[in-house]
Amino acid sequence: MKTAATHTSATPAPHPWRGPALLALLLAEAMNLLDATIVQVAAPAVHAGLGGSVSDVQWFSTAYTLPFAVLLITGGRLGDIAGRRRVFVLGVTFFAAASVACALAPTAGLLIAFRAVQGAAAAVIIPQTVGLIKAMFEGDELSRALGTIGPVMGLAAVCGPVLGGVLTHADLFGLSWRAAFLVNVPVALAVLALSPRLPENRAPHRPALDWPGTALAATGTGLLVYPLIGTNLTELPPRDWALAALGLLALTAFALHQRRTSTPLLEPSLFTHRGFPPALATSTAFFAVTNGLMTVVVLQLQLEAGQGVLAAGLSLTPWSAGLAVSSWLSGRRGARRGMMPYGLALVLTGLTAAAVGYATTADGAPYPWLLPALALVGLGAGLFTPAFFTLALQPLRPQEVGSAAGALNAVQQLGATLGVAVLGSAYLDGSATAACGVAMALTALCWATSRRM
Repeated sequence: MKTAATHTSATPAPHPWRGPALLALLLAEAMNLLDATIVQVAAPAVHAGLGGSVSDVQWFSTAYTLPFAVLLITGGRLGDIAGRRRVFVLGVTFFAAASVACALAPTAGLLIAFRAVQGAAAAVIIPQTVGLIKAMFEGDELSRALGTIGPVMGLAAVCGPVLGGVLTHADLFGLSWRAAFLVNVPVALAVLALSPRLPENRAPHRPALDWPGTALAATGTGLLVYPLIGTNLTELPPRDWALAALGLLALTAFALHQRRTSTPLLEPSLFTHRGFPPALATSTAFFAVTNGLMTVVVLQLQLEAGQGVLAAGLSLTPWSAGLAVSSWLSGRRGARRGMMPYGLALVLTGLTAAAVGYATTADGAPYPWLLPALALVGLGAGLFTPAFFTLALQPLRPQEVGSAAGALNAVQQLGATLGVAVLGSAYLDGSATAACGVAMALTALCWATSRRM
């Protein structure tokens, strides 16, 4: 029986291997989050082992999320052009190889370079998952299939910090933090073993790849984010302000180029959907909060409170468990618009409790407030995320899927990158309380933009 027929029509064709195929896509999504959360917990130990400047701690995460953000739209387009299964398999293969290279890196500089390769590979993988799910399912089955992403991501969020702490602390075979990168290898091999069950799928009308647009997006994002890493945001020198301004100019040029070119990275019709531009802004703000806050919590526990990597990883468990539980409940009840403000309200409550804890505890370890505060943040994130992605993706047409999935994931990773930079700098140059205040302001922005979706 042939298991990999090519489908290009708008209606998903029956596919006899949807269970294993969906499992492959969910494992790939989980692998991405697992890698990000493991490294966030292990980053101080990596810095202690490899040396370098303190700002390298932020770069261990940012070197991954920045190319991920920049290349996601291009990755979505590659799936439209060359076939989503083919591109997906290629990306998983490169991700596994880059993970091994990270584990073997002898210096901080090489590790940062290999993390960038990982991020580029993830940018090829992730946009294909939504496109392939939409190719295999339709109607209520599509909603349920998309709803499985939240619980799986919640489980990965639970496992990531714990694994990062346990593996680094256990020092298996003398590997220390290097074992955290090798976790990706068996997951990637499992995905590759299941990938023949995936159908081949591409856009009904094969688009061209917009290389000038890709270059403008990469240049603009890089110039905007680079000055923010490892610096005091209130004391940026003129050179860094100039770089950020050039980045904004490049991104403006990218937007103008997308309007005029005949082969845009983003389908122009996406912006005829009234809620899509607010969805991009909402995604940026929300993931800036969650990723930035996780970085602040880990840094504060290890650098200020004197906790070990295992304690820091376990401290994130209430957040991850809350995310897993609420996203699972949200998926079972069906992701609804009304869940989004409730989710954001819980996130804001958790941030307020964390800020109070950091401000009122002199020893730097506000455990009476921190653990339940993180649980509230996780519960809120789990309510918000499935409803957000379902609402953002439901009205899309087949030819819009690739660039839309790439765009949503791109701004998610851009938000994560900015969150690590801005909240991390707010903590390193100020306090954890100040970082929570910035996160609260971003949550309010997220609430305002989500109302327009």
